[in-house]
Amino acid sequence: MDIKKYYERQISLSEWFEKLNYKSSTEFRLEDNEKRERLRFLKSVIGVPFDEPVQFDAIDLTKNTKRFEKYYQKHSEEYCALRLIPKDPELPKLRMRGLIIRKAYEWFKEQEINPVKYRAEFIPHSEKPLWSTIFIVNKNGIIGEIIRGMHNQLSQGLFDANKPILFSYDFKKLKLDTPNKDAEEELRKIIDYLCVDDIKKKNKIKKELGVKFHKNHIEGYFETISVEEFGLWFIDFNRILGKIYKDFTLNIKDANKKHQANSRIIYGRSASKGVVTGKVKFLNDDTVFNNTFGKGEILVCEMTTPDYIIHIKKAIAIITDKGGVLCHAAIIAREFNIPCIVGTQNASEILKDGNIVEVNANEGIITILKRD
Repeated sequence: MDIKKYYERQISLSEWFEKLNYKSSTEFRLEDNEKRERLRFLKSVIGVPFDEPVQFDAIDLTKNTKRFEKYYQKHSEEYCALRLIPKDPELPKLRMRGLIIRKAYEWFKEQEINPVKYRAEFIPHSEKPLWSTIFIVNKNGIIGEIIRGMHNQLSQGLFDANKPILFSYDFKKLKLDTPNKDAEEELRKIIDYLCVDDIKKKNKIKKELGVKFHKNHIEGYFETISVEEFGLWFIDFNRILGKIYKDFTLNIKDANKKHQANSRIIYGRSASKGVVTGKVKFLNDDTVFNNTFGKGEILVCEMTTPDYIIHIKKAIAIITDKGGVLCHAAIIAREFNIPCIVGTQNASEILKDGNIVEVNANEGIITILKRD
């Protein structure tokens, strides 16, 4: 799989839900659009650092107002992410990242939108983050993954030799599936920000955001990055995903090993629980558009992309080589109650079309019952 092309084809999680006709896709889009406003509020109350955007009405960019011109002249050669956030929830969000502001402005002028109906957010961007995390806070603790480098390795679920480290914190002890002192230090900094002992501050957050606390820690789905020039930033806080994962647990064990070609047992990481038995159907980028995927088959692939959506709807289980427990594909599987095992490393090389397998996504184990 060409990683660069893979990332170019990827879409946001809210767009995944919309393509799957998710019942609450509008609600989810609104939650995603306003994530930095929630982070801004947390910063004002408990000092949570976040990738604070410089905001304009999109019409400011169209008319090149004095305020935008001043900003542009000072920052035009700096890297950014640019998000065009609709004021009408029925309109699509548009975004790009990884270009200097001068190029991002050129991209903006190419977009066919009514600027009156959008606001523009310029967000500082780095191509060389030190650490990235993605995690859930629920009644069971804090559960997620941390990786060196770019954050989209976790959210999109594709990485090479640099594999994510699974972690869990039961509000007492922090566990990592691969010992790493630097990662542990990073995680403890993050956890400290989400622990609110002050009753007044806790009540203020509850009232404004409608969230629960567990052992003084804010419930929800979070993403962070740390970069040398900016330090630690929270970049996402989603309450809906926090509810989807309210009962999520994780066994910290190593699944980062390849299996032999004659293996009858394949191990991975459980992303969405359930146990099913069925027939394997292997898909890749060459066959995803012309392959007949039968209802009730088990989808096996290197990693899902939006091209696989029509097949995901029919699958009784999903098995991938790549991916993390909280990547977009894993979240989709969980919300649609599809058992899913990710990070098997090479299941797509071992499993063949027609194999009958048991997928035990409670334990992260695939058992080959019959080879075709």
